[in-house]
Amino acid sequence: MVAFGKYLQRKQIEEWRGYYINYKLMKKKVKQYAEQIRGGSQHPRHVLKDFSRMLDTQIEKTVLFMLEQQGLLAGRLATLRETHDAVLEQPDISKIVELRESYRDVGRDLLQLLVFVELNAIGLRKILKKFDKRFGYRFADYYVKTRANHPYSQLQQVFKHVGVGAVVGAISRNLHELQEHEGSFYSIYDQPVLPLQDPVVEAIKTAVDKLTNSTSFLNFLAQHALIMQDDLQTPSEDTIDERTYHFNSLLLNLGNTFLYMVNTYIIVPTADDYSMSLGAAATVCGVVIGSMAVAQVFSSVYFSAWSNKSYFKPLVFSSIALFIGNLMYALAYDANSIALLLLGRLCCGLGSARAVNRRYISDCVPLRIRMQASAGFVSASALGMACGPALAGLLQIKFKIYKLTFNQSTLPGWVMAVAWLLYLVWLCISFKEPLRDTEDQEEQERSNHNETTSMTDREDNSRVVEEGLRKPLLITSGLKLEDEDDCDESEESAEDSRRPANSFGDAYRLLTPSVKVQLLIYFMLKYAMEILLSESSVVTSYYFGWTTSSVAIFLACLGLTVLPINILVGSYISNMFEDRQILLTSEIIVFIGILFSFNLFVPYTVPQYVISGLVMFVAAEVLEGVNLSLLSRVMSSRLSKGTYNGGLLSTEAGTLARVVADATITLGGYLGRNHLLNATLLPSLVICIGSIVATCCTYNSLY
Repeated sequence: MVAFGKYLQRKQIEEWRGYYINYKLMKKKVKQYAEQIRGGSQHPRHVLKDFSRMLDTQIEKTVLFMLEQQGLLAGRLATLRETHDAVLEQPDISKIVELRESYRDVGRDLLQLLVFVELNAIGLRKILKKFDKRFGYRFADYYVKTRANHPYSQLQQVFKHVGVGAVVGAISRNLHELQEHEGSFYSIYDQPVLPLQDPVVEAIKTAVDKLTNSTSFLNFLAQHALIMQDDLQTPSEDTIDERTYHFNSLLLNLGNTFLYMVNTYIIVPTADDYSMSLGAAATVCGVVIGSMAVAQVFSSVYFSAWSNKSYFKPLVFSSIALFIGNLMYALAYDANSIALLLLGRLCCGLGSARAVNRRYISDCVPLRIRMQASAGFVSASALGMACGPALAGLLQIKFKIYKLTFNQSTLPGWVMAVAWLLYLVWLCISFKEPLRDTEDQEEQERSNHNETTSMTDREDNSRVVEEGLRKPLLITSGLKLEDEDDCDESEESAEDSRRPANSFGDAYRLLTPSVKVQLLIYFMLKYAMEILLSESSVVTSYYFGWTTSSVAIFLACLGLTVLPINILVGSYISNMFEDRQILLTSEIIVFIGILFSFNLFVPYTVPQYVISGLVMFVAAEVLEGVNLSLLSRVMSSRLSKGTYNGGLLSTEAGTLARVVADATITLGGYLGRNHLLNATLLPSLVICIGSIVATCCTYNSLY
């Protein structure tokens, strides 16, 4: 991974070189500002003003050039249209082929322009983060707020593909007309579902999607999985090949995700009855359900570290641990042991391999299908969440074989034990361990990289000297300082800023206020959802006399809303509103759902519980998708790899929320079942209010 300054220089189009943002100049200015403030020769207010003026100038230069190029492309399309009309009147195969190639040339030039805009957008984000990191300010918040909200904003021109849609539409429509569709009177506007086969148009669509963080359904689900990708990675630079990618291995990881979610929620409808049958209080179900999450807090770390060396062995261990854990859970009934029941759930939690599943998709699936694989990860989780309670509702039978009892309480354990045993057999037969480079190869690559970097540095120094002679107005003193600046702590190089975090401490230091707020929101929504799901059997049996089947149907219906809601948000709502707007609105709706769930009126009715619970759950699902989408954008790229990655941090935050929620249910049970509902909803309400306040404080940094 090269430093961004060198990456930008390598990717620049020679004829456009003067119109890119001057990243090296701005980086050098940031260092000079630090020295001036440290020496007392410059007031921080003057530094902010000077840096703002420089950013405005750089953005204006880029935007005006972008608009100029769009105008030239539009002019070429208008000229081609005249030729197009003439060709349609007198069809000529050779002229049609020539005209189609001319449209493709315009498309290729548009693709270059989109790459130009993307590089400048990345550079602006990086220099703003660098400035805040160096001075400890929240300048990015101020700058984005004052520029993006202005009616004459040029910043929005950079981060949004303003005017590009019209050019893309013209190219697509005209290429479609020239395809061999004799007898067709329809255009692309009449048949919007018609696939666009031209590779140039597909490449443009991909570039536009990447530039704008497109929120198509697959992209939305991929971000929901928080499988992060580096800003600088492109399909042409994808290092994953057929040696490391194996489709059956991907299916096995998705199968592990599905079965684990089924295993998590299959006991929820019957956990209170099982606890009571063993002589414990009904509210001990909170401990029974939450013990799996307690173990997951620790298992996520060692599974993430284990995946640095192997994927097969962690999955085998996961399957065995879950098989044994479910056997213990099922045998606890005949042993009349609440301790064995809890040990079984703890053992199941120790088999949580979601960190491995995420890591496999991130490291071993080619970039071209990684988005679909990430979406599959989320879909498997949602399907498992719905199937768990539904399966529990079907297991309402009772019989004995020898001294073993099979009933609604023990059958979830027996069924899942068999499922994990079958999965283990499939895993051993079909999984293919990805090939990994040896340490010697890695050392050789590092040596080659150092030699290449050294040669590049010498070439860069020569270029800097030449540019210094041609442009005396730029800072020319201290060329060695610029070279040293390439290696200082603020430079995003392969040796430092690209280095993955090696501990929770390192990872925590990489968390900006925006990232911390997003993790708080994730904690809040997982806490609220766990309270709703885990205490549902106790609350509904006390207030409404629901049976296990009724609880299972209610929970399954909640789980079935996950995918439709993600389709709605990913395909429609996210295209109409900004992610941060959806985020704040969803938090407020969660707050309303929690508020109306309180038992403040007598009698407490089924419609009040079901509607308020549904509102809260659906809003939390919307919030989760948008929250992880934003988190994947504001989180440091250093957290995209390694053991202590962004996926692990979000998993730990969500798991910790579940542990605290289940403990709250158990503690609330000491107040009596009549006070349990309000006692558990109150902390949810407080945390929700805190997350809304925190979101408002960091709202302008969510871009």
